[in-house]
Formats: sequence, C-alpha cells, structure tokens
Amino acid sequence: MKQYRLNRLFNPESKRCFDVAVDHGFFNEVSFLKGIENIADAVKVLVDAAPDAIQLTIGQAQHLQEIAGRFKPSLVLRTDVANVYGTSLPRKLFSRMIVQPVEQALRLDAACVVVNLFNIPNEPEVTDQCIQNILKLKPACERYGMPLMIEPLVFQANEKAGGYMVDGDLQKILPLVRQAVELGADIIKADPTENVDDYHKVVEIASQIPVLVRGGGRALDHEILKRTEGLIQQGVAGIVYGRNIIQHPNPKAMTRALMNIVHKGASAEDVIGSLS
Repeated sequence: MKQYRLNRLFNPESKRCFDVAVDHGFFNEVSFLKGIENIADAVKVLVDAAPDAIQLTIGQAQHLQEIAGRFKPSLVLRTDVANVYGTSLPRKLFSRMIVQPVEQALRLDAACVVVNLFNIPNEPEVTDQCIQNILKLKPACERYGMPLMIEPLVFQANEKAGGYMVDGDLQKILPLVRQAVELGADIIKADPTENVDDYHKVVEIASQIPVLVRGGGRALDHEILKRTEGLIQQGVAGIVYGRNIIQHPNPKAMTRALMNIVHKGASAEDVIGSLS
C-alpha cells in the first residue's frame, strides 16, 4: 500500500518528484505569508502548473482536495508545528505533532506525511522533541501504509544568522540525514549544501532512500534554476521548493520551468527565457 501512494508522488518516467511547499502559515511568522495571503488562489495557480505534489497543513489541505478531477497534484501533509523560525526566538522552543497524524492524512487522502528533524545550535531539547515525534509517527505510517517524509534541517546560530537560515555545512547535513534514514524515513527532504557538487554525498549517505532537496531562502531566478540543474546531475530524486515558487512574480511559469529541469533534464539556460 505504501508503494501505491509513492506512485502518486514520483513521475513514472523520470522517477523524480517536485513538491511545492505551501505549509508556511503553520509557523506563526508574518514573513512566511508573502505570496500565500490568499492561499486558495495560490493553490489554484499551482494546480494549473501541475507539480507532482503540494505540501499543505490540516487547515488548508481542502483547497487542494476539493478541486474536482483526477489529474491534480498529490497532497503531502505537514504533521508538526514549531516556533523555531523567528528572527527573535521565544523563551522556550517547541516542535509539536498534530494528534492522530496518519488518520488525519488518510481522511484527507494524502499521499505522504512530512515531519521535521531539527538540528539547532544549543537547543538539544527541540531535537529530542523531533525524535519523539518521529518515533510515534513511524509505527502509524507502517500500520496504514503511509509514506513518511523526514525533513532534517541544520540551522545556523540565530545570533549569527538573524532568523531561520540554512547551514549548508556538508559535515552537519550528512549525519542528520543518516539519522533520519535510520529512524525510518521513506523519503528525505534535505538542506542544500554550500557546494552543489558535494550533493552526491548526501544521496549516498541516504542509503537508497530518495532525497528531495529543499529550496531554502528566496534566490535569484538563474541561481535557483542553475542549482536545481546541478542537483539533478548529482542524483537527487527531486525537489521541495516553497518561497522560490510562491513568492515569485509568476509562480506558474517558475513551476513549469523547474518541472522541465526535474523531469526532462533541461538546463537552466533552456528554461530561463520562459520566465520573462
């Protein structure tokens, strides 16, 4: 049954997946809402662009699933909420999982659930909470045949980076990705590395579990397209981009440009003209 749901996520020809993350409103950060203030309209635009999946929360999944017809992106359901992303962090950080996450995912006809695994400097309690979330989620996923996507995130120190900033240090990413695999991930959603040419090492450490790469912060068009081209060449199984889609002036065109790179092996130069 798990494979049946995975079949809804991965393109049958390229064997890759492009998941657009639109779950940012879960985290109580006003800057995360840019581009998705009207999430119903944002989802309609994305559905028209036809990525493989859209990542949403329990409160917003209906905007995808109420759309009629068989030919629409699959739902990836976010199962955890956290307060770790702000420029100024609160006194106590947390990562909490929704109640009965897999049952809720089944009722929403999700093809996959996703949960975080944080590595935040000097915040081991948050990592512990993430591990506890995963340990509870994994048996339920196995019981119901629900694919489990784990998102290992390595943060920079908040006082250094001033908020939610990816640390692209390969030596920090590798052990966290491997821990996610050891905890039972069916799919890994991992940070980009500082040097895209190193990414085959992340793919290798994942031990044949498919690796989808996060987009991270907003980047220039050519930068994100070129990075994606390089990641595909490094053997990744796809991408999960959010702000580089939903905050783009033309989300539909950016989605389709990236789909050409992910599924057809196009280059950044091949598709950059479609954004103008």
